Amino acid sequence: MAAGLEKSIKRTIRRHQLREMVPLADSTIYEMEQRGEFPRRFALSPRCVVWDLSEVEAWLASRRSAPIPRAQHPDVTQRRSRPVKALGRAPRAASTVE
Repeated sequence: MAAGLEKSIKRTIRRHQLREMVPLADSTIYEMEQRGEFPRRFALSPRCVVWDLSEVEAWLASRRSAPIPRAQHPDVTQRRSRPVKALGRAPRAASTVE
């Protein structure tokens, strides 16, 4: 193993440990890895992948220091299935038997 690689990786974490630290779905983490927005996993064996703990902690610190803006709410009037008719109109009450 290269001397530079040995010094940079002090501790690795498995998937279940990562999920305790980062509450994102596996598919979200995978997509973010592919886009270069999350630290890459590497294989220790054909069935064991790990992440570098220091890279994950650095990623969390960067997310904490620069928050991501929230997504806008969808325009429910533009939905094709079950669109909301008018925003100012109150829903009709159920008919009562007199």
